[in-house]
Amino acid sequence: MEAASSCLSQSSYSYEDYKETADWLLANTKQRPKVAIICGSGLGGLAELLGDRNVFQYKDIPRFPISTVQGHAGQLVFGKLQGRECVCMQGRFHFYEGYNIHTVTYPVRVFFLLGVETLIVTNAAGGLNGSYNVGDIMLIKDHINMPGFSGQNPLCGHNDDRFGVRFPCMSDAYDGELRALAKQTAKEQSCDSFLQEGVYCMLAGPTYETIAECKVLQTLGADAVGMSTVPEVVVARHCGLRVLGLSLITNKVVTDYDSTEKANHEEVLRTTRHRTEDLQNLVSHLISKI
Repeated sequence: MEAASSCLSQSSYSYEDYKETADWLLANTKQRPKVAIICGSGLGGLAELLGDRNVFQYKDIPRFPISTVQGHAGQLVFGKLQGRECVCMQGRFHFYEGYNIHTVTYPVRVFFLLGVETLIVTNAAGGLNGSYNVGDIMLIKDHINMPGFSGQNPLCGHNDDRFGVRFPCMSDAYDGELRALAKQTAKEQSCDSFLQEGVYCMLAGPTYETIAECKVLQTLGADAVGMSTVPEVVVARHCGLRVLGLSLITNKVVTDYDSTEKANHEEVLRTTRHRTEDLQNLVSHLISKI
């Protein structure tokens, strides 16, 4: 009962709220993107690759939330990538910023109303899989939604059939054809040597995981852990969008009590800077094939 009540107590948005934001954006840009990209910590450089850019600060967009995290620029960028019209979020929203689950996922339904058909989500993540190295890129094949276990699901509350069905399937959350295309593209771009495929687990944050928690997640079959992505994917699939997820492994989780290593955000940003160009090349060439 506690999970259900916490779910229902969260504030929600109406279809008209999402439409107001989408209509404002459509009125202020001629771009009509079919692909949306959500950039994780330090990965906002993807948006810099876009040509014919229209840039909107989150604070200027009606009803749009504002990103508060270092490494998240806080702007929506419309433009062309490899000749394809795209919209790119330079900065996403998180539970740990104090936002509820509906606010975290607000942009995804706006993208749906803009006419977006494919969502690419990127994030910085800790490596749980012992065979992963710092700097690896993991294709997400599945996820474990830890906040969802406690009732924090963005689809809780009233279901609006204009977005999707009441009980959407999540066994195919990450599109198999897009993953195959990403593998092919990685091989062409000589990125396949550090491309992995695995399961992403989301925790709410903002604390990094304890050693005991990491061991539990490894037992559950998680290969990488982070503090984002899953809520956006759930809403995207509810809306019928195809999803491709990419995790940049920025650190290896600590599983030894004698270790002196400590996870920190500065390390995450340093690693993303090191591997950003490879990830950008992979995504941009992939988009040309979608």
